[in-house]
Amino acid sequence: MNDLALLLTPEGRVLLDEVRDTDPARELAVATRLRREHPAELVSAALGQARLRQRAAVKFGAEDAGRMFFTPNGVEQSTRASVAAYRARRMAESGVTSVADLCCGIGGDAIALARAGIRVLAVDRDPATAAAARANAEALGLADLIEVREADVTEVDTAGYDAVFVDPARRGGRGRIFDPEAYSPPLSWAVSAARRAPRTAALKIAPGIPHEAVPEDAEAEWISDGGDVKEAVLWFGTEPGAVRATLLPGPRSLLSRGLPDPQVRPPGRYLYEPDGAVIRAHLVAEVADEVGGGLLDATIAYVTADAPHPTPYATAYEITDHLPFNVKKLKALLREREVGNLTVKKRGSAVEPEELRKKVKPQGRHSATVFLTRVAGAPAMLIGHPLAPWAGAVRSAPPPA
Repeated sequence: MNDLALLLTPEGRVLLDEVRDTDPARELAVATRLRREHPAELVSAALGQARLRQRAAVKFGAEDAGRMFFTPNGVEQSTRASVAAYRARRMAESGVTSVADLCCGIGGDAIALARAGIRVLAVDRDPATAAAARANAEALGLADLIEVREADVTEVDTAGYDAVFVDPARRGGRGRIFDPEAYSPPLSWAVSAARRAPRTAALKIAPGIPHEAVPEDAEAEWISDGGDVKEAVLWFGTEPGAVRATLLPGPRSLLSRGLPDPQVRPPGRYLYEPDGAVIRAHLVAEVADEVGGGLLDATIAYVTADAPHPTPYATAYEITDHLPFNVKKLKALLREREVGNLTVKKRGSAVEPEELRKKVKPQGRHSATVFLTRVAGAPAMLIGHPLAPWAGAVRSAPPPA
């Protein structure tokens, strides 16, 4: 909090602008020069904030990150802006006009909600974090829509707000927390708070949550951005029991149809690697149905088919070779094909990609992708290349309102 107070002074703001683009390798020299004219504590705070802003640009974009204020935990744990904006749109389109944002962190979700025209009560019990959220609302011109309150979320009255959003802390002193009841606050408390919301509620949870831990009256949504799984969300007041995978940008949303597990079949000419959100949501069967394919192995999320089919929910590869796992044969084949740019993917294999790459020593002007996996239980190698993404692929379900 002391660092933030220093940075919010006129001198602090000027210094922040001056160190904005400081190369981390030159920090010592820059700090030595600036300490001749500014207090050492202020210089350290400004350089530290510049580092955090540079890291935060990946999540928030350079323009917003360059004006916001961060804590180290805030950079690590805050929601990516694209994901927060998608969730805010869902709420706004469902008629929500006010949200109690509990465990608001440095305010990433509150900012997205306010930009969607929603009034926000943002609550966090950590003084430094709440102060950063307040400074961010002011820095981005959203203070008229965001009220920041330093308090224990379990003691906050959310009456008078259409919706509740809860983002429980999922990290402790020993790192990531996997037991939902060890979240702070526990998932059971968050679910109770969500069920009291007049219109809707959303709980941000770890994407690895067991499906059996999802309440029956909740919609479960797994979200990826650019192919990377970012989070899971439990929605209340939307579609009880629904399971969906949403891919950003887009959004493209795949809804569960309760299909049985796909059949295992021999490798076809095409291999489909489902998006991580699809896999987490247990919707590989829906992808297999879309492409008319089956599984290479009952325990592996690779889909194989005989023909190419457009789907935004999986990356498609054309397979040229299917071999039992054998490093010498792979090395000879790659040498024959003059493959120098080799991408190694694995699922169900103990071999590390870097280890294999060192052994085969790819050289040449061509590219290839090798999949280390199992086919009907046996270790195998599939070699091929990615197909170009299908432009304008039709999504299976529209984004939920």
